Order: sequence, then C-alpha cells, then structure tokens
Amino acid sequence: MRPHHPARTCRYIWQLPDWPRFTFDATALAAPLAQVHRAQGMLAGRMAELGMAQRDQATLQVLTQEVITTSAIEGERLDLDAVRSSVARKLGLDIGALSPSDRHVDGVVDVVLDATRNFDQALTPERLFGWHAALFPTGYSGRTRITVAEWRLDASGPMQVVSGPVGREKVHFQAPPAATLPELTQAFFDWFESAPVGDTLIKAGLAHLWLVTLHPFDDGNGRLSRAVGDMALARAEGSSQRFYSFSAQIQRERKDYYDQLESTQKGPLDVTPWLGWFLGCLLRAVQGADATLVGVLDKAQFWQRWAGTPMNARQTLVLNRALDGMDGKLSNAKWAAIGKCSADTALRDINDLLARGVLRRLEGGGRSAGYALETRSGP
Repeated sequence: MRPHHPARTCRYIWQLPDWPRFTFDATALAAPLAQVHRAQGMLAGRMAELGMAQRDQATLQVLTQEVITTSAIEGERLDLDAVRSSVARKLGLDIGALSPSDRHVDGVVDVVLDATRNFDQALTPERLFGWHAALFPTGYSGRTRITVAEWRLDASGPMQVVSGPVGREKVHFQAPPAATLPELTQAFFDWFESAPVGDTLIKAGLAHLWLVTLHPFDDGNGRLSRAVGDMALARAEGSSQRFYSFSAQIQRERKDYYDQLESTQKGPLDVTPWLGWFLGCLLRAVQGADATLVGVLDKAQFWQRWAGTPMNARQTLVLNRALDGMDGKLSNAKWAAIGKCSADTALRDINDLLARGVLRRLEGGGRSAGYALETRSGP
C-alpha cells in the first residue's frame, strides 16, 4: 500500500464523536492476555539460563530480523549483511568482518534500537521527528521529496492509503487533516506517557493502532507505529532486551495485518477485534522465538565442540555465516564470495576442514558439491 492524496470523504474511526476513547471487552481478552504473559515468562526463563554471549547473539539475531522485516512489510528490501553489521556495530558485538556502513540501514537500526533499548525515556514529538529523519536521511522516499521531521502538510489534498493501478485506485483509509495533527498527536503523547490503566500489553496494542490511524507523516507511518508499539512492549516487559521479533510475525501475517487495520479504522471505537488479533500475533511471535533459540544454542555448541581446532579468520567468518543461516547449501563458490577469496583458496579452506571433520561433504560432486557443518556430538 502507498500514501495518496486525492480528495475524498469517508467516515473513519477518528471522525467518531468520542474519538479517541477506545473501548474493548476485557473479559474476551483475558484468556489471550494470560497466554501471552505465560509465553513471555517461559521465554524469559529460558533466556536467563543462557550465558551473556548467547543472549547477545540472540539479541543480534532478533534485532536484525526486526529491522529487515519492519521494512519488508512496507515493500522495502534491506541487505541482510548490512543490517546485521550495523546492529553488531551499535551493540558493540564482535562478529568478525563487518559490511561497510550504510546511512539508510543505520537509520532504520537506530530507530529500532532507540525504541527498544531506551524504552524508559519519554516519547515526544522531537524524538519521533528524530526517528523520522533517521528513516529518510536524504529527505526523499524513493524519488519523491517528502516533508521530513515535521508533521505532514497535505499540500496535495487529504492523506489517503490506496492500492491498485493509477486511475483505478482502491482507497483503504483516509487520515485526519494535517491541520488537526498538533492537537491530535499531543493527545496521543499525553496518553502514551500517562500511567497505564489495566494490562500494559493492551496499551501496546492501542499505541500501535492510534499512531498508525493518525498517519502523521508523509511516509514511514507503519514503521514508526510498529517502533512505538515495540517501545510500549518493552515498557510492558520492563526489559531492553528482546528475544522475539513482532515485526517478523506481522510480516508473516501481512495481509491479515492490513485487513485488521482497515476494518478497525472503518469501525466503531470498540476495538476488541483488533486487540484480539494483536495479542494472537504477539503470542505467535513469542512462541516463534524457539527457532531463534535453537540457532543460538546450536551455534554455541558448535564452537564449544571445535574450540581446540585451529582455524584461520576466513574459515571462522564463513562458518559463522553458515551457522547464522543462508539460502541454499554451502558451496565452494559461496565460500569464496563470503570469504572474499579465490576459488582455489576457498577449496583449500574447505579441504582443511573436511580433513579435520568440521565439515562433511553432501551428496553430489563437481561444481555442485555442497558441504554441511558437523554438529553431532563426539570427541
């Protein structure tokens, strides 16, 4: 979906007389809330059993995933290595060779890190403007110049979210007029910084919905709304460490996400259905953290097993990349690309590790030969 500006009038949730006095059925949400809290507690317990290095690796993976997917939801593809290097650099983690710094990637990383790690600092217009400037460091969204670090101006007409070809657009949502944003956003900030009434997870769901409904910027509203939602989740958990990615789960359920937002913004102020979906998606995100944990534990066990085996820096780099996950099998060509070396050097590295038992050859041969890391327990 993309922002659009043709004039058109509709009735949306922000036009209702009692806006923004959201209501919801607390009884209907009691069970999903209990499920999320239980899953969060189990995850926190498992992470507490890990060493600091393993928790750092889990944090690196989760934050990298968060940055990649919050952009992917909006149709923007970021380079995985650039994101991972940026996160590692800002967390002070040593992951070997780092990709060159990318201004745009660094900006998205800054927003996600500030929201989750500095969750206890006040959310203000200036802070949100800073996040917006970090997302659009050149002042452009694609080839279009946009208003950065200020509320949108609606110079071309009302802000609308549309899809479909030009001339046959489908309007999904129209945002409040730009002239009302100073008053509407201040009401949001006052509420966000007030003491929560009821369950703090409900506040996170409402914060996400409220800000995306205001749609206060020319672009980046989805990413900033998810960042504010993540900030509210960090406050709810009382922790700057995050071991699951909510944006990654939203990306998996992207169509439902947009459908839920659209129906809620065209519905009544009773937002129980939205909150029910939000909590269900959050539960699936927390439960899905198991996959991240498995990878972190496997990586730790791999290096523990081969701690006494001499390896050069290039071998360590490529093996770490393979342990972090890659598309397809590890091959000679892939080794050369990751290690930035010749095919002959890559083959020498591989043969050395085959001889030591660190790698094993997969079925097939010749140029299509593939290799797997030996993770089985043994001497």
